[in-house]
Amino acid sequence: MAFSNSQPPFVSPIVPFTGAIQGGLQDGLEITVNGAVLYSSGNRFAVNFQTGYSSNDIAFHFNPRFEEGGYVVCNTKQKGCWGSEERKKQMPFQMGSPFDLRFLVQSSGFQVTVNGSLFMQYSHRVPFHRVDTISVTGAVTLKFISFQNTRAVPFQHAFSMKQTACFPPRGRKPKPSGVWAANQAPITQTVIHTVHSPGQMFPNPTIPPMAYPNPTYPMPFFTSIPGGLYPTKSIIVSGTILPSAQRFHINLRSGSDIAFHLNPRFDENAVVRNTQVSGSWGPEERSLTQKMPFFQGQSFLVWIMCEGHCLKVAVNGQHLLDYCHRLKNLPAINSLEVAGDVQLTHVQT
Repeated sequence: MAFSNSQPPFVSPIVPFTGAIQGGLQDGLEITVNGAVLYSSGNRFAVNFQTGYSSNDIAFHFNPRFEEGGYVVCNTKQKGCWGSEERKKQMPFQMGSPFDLRFLVQSSGFQVTVNGSLFMQYSHRVPFHRVDTISVTGAVTLKFISFQNTRAVPFQHAFSMKQTACFPPRGRKPKPSGVWAANQAPITQTVIHTVHSPGQMFPNPTIPPMAYPNPTYPMPFFTSIPGGLYPTKSIIVSGTILPSAQRFHINLRSGSDIAFHLNPRFDENAVVRNTQVSGSWGPEERSLTQKMPFFQGQSFLVWIMCEGHCLKVAVNGQHLLDYCHRLKNLPAINSLEVAGDVQLTHVQT
């Protein structure tokens, strides 16, 4: 069972790829297609937003072509017939290079962003709510396709603004909460992070994150969580664990407190979870319903999904654990820290 109100991303899908958009397109839905253009597999690729798995009805056909200096063709197909092409004589992609391609659904059209820069707008020619499928074809390899509702509103009124810690009784095991779809792994990584000055311990949450097409992630890594946590909020962290790794951790912080500490320990073959308030740790949680999901020398993808009563954590597409909120002021949990024996490749907050 996937997290409510949020569609898990497709991770490392094989091209050509066709997948369902759960609930169809909605105003405010942002779909991220992250991958790289191949050198030797043709000179075109396409992302299609369509009705069903047939290609007869394509609401938006986005088609970069590495020909004649490079350009992008956009079009709509209805009942098997193409409409008039829109061509943009500009090529924001490079063969052999990675890309971060984002489609934001708006009431008037699609807003397309490439590597953090606005590229174009494409006005709707058919009602976008008919679209329930995305397909990717051509000379690309994909890391993931993720979905994020940008219209989600933080439910600050639902939580006490007083920061309190609630620790579970010792020995109580979290309730299991199902398995994720095998072909849909949790994450919504990012090309978005904040650059900090050397003396700055934590980012200023009032400063919006900056976007970079090919970010590098210094370790330890800190960034803000704009708006803090709230139900439906997703955080994604992916990277590679060092071959000689002993430990690493992912912390969700509220000021100097650590609301959620996720700490894989290879020297103990355990995944430790905890909360630290005023410098003091609470009781550890270690129990898992499955084996250690992290491996030295291998890549990982962690998706943390906030719900009203807990955080749900999935690793490499499989639900791993629930962690009941101990700090109840969710909007105040507004920064992310990653440190230890890993190299990051993507972070989304």
